[in-house]
Amino acid sequence: MHGSYSRDEVLAALDDGTPEKPPVVREGTRWIEEMKTSVSFITLNKSEKDFSPSTMYNDYAVSRELFHWESQSTTSVQSKTGQRYLTQRENGANIAMCVRSSKKDPNGQTAPYTFIGLADYVTHTGDLPIAITWKLRIPMRAADFVTYRAAIA
Repeated sequence: MHGSYSRDEVLAALDDGTPEKPPVVREGTRWIEEMKTSVSFITLNKSEKDFSPSTMYNDYAVSRELFHWESQSTTSVQSKTGQRYLTQRENGANIAMCVRSSKKDPNGQTAPYTFIGLADYVTHTGDLPIAITWKLRIPMRAADFVTYRAAIA
């Protein structure tokens, strides 16, 4: 927890894919059926250069324990994926949250994600996308909260 990892490293740690055939992830989330785990790869500062208008989600840390996250724009409340999120506590799914402030680091390299932990459903609003508030099982580090709060300020 609280380590910095590439997307491939996170997925390898979850035994998703192989070195010969790594998983292809185009979305910001990956469902790993065998582990009943949804991994969210969240970039807080999104630029129009790197993200399409339909992926400019409004994700942010509310507090050290709460995180506001938006599903893909095509995910409805009634969909299988939407129901998996909204009934997460009942269905036993894990929600793993990996966050970074920006796509690139100060040197122009792809920025790693920080694994901030597992989270549980609290509440939601809207549809297409669904705005969900997750509660982290272990509060994020204070320094991460300050960074992730500042990223959207």
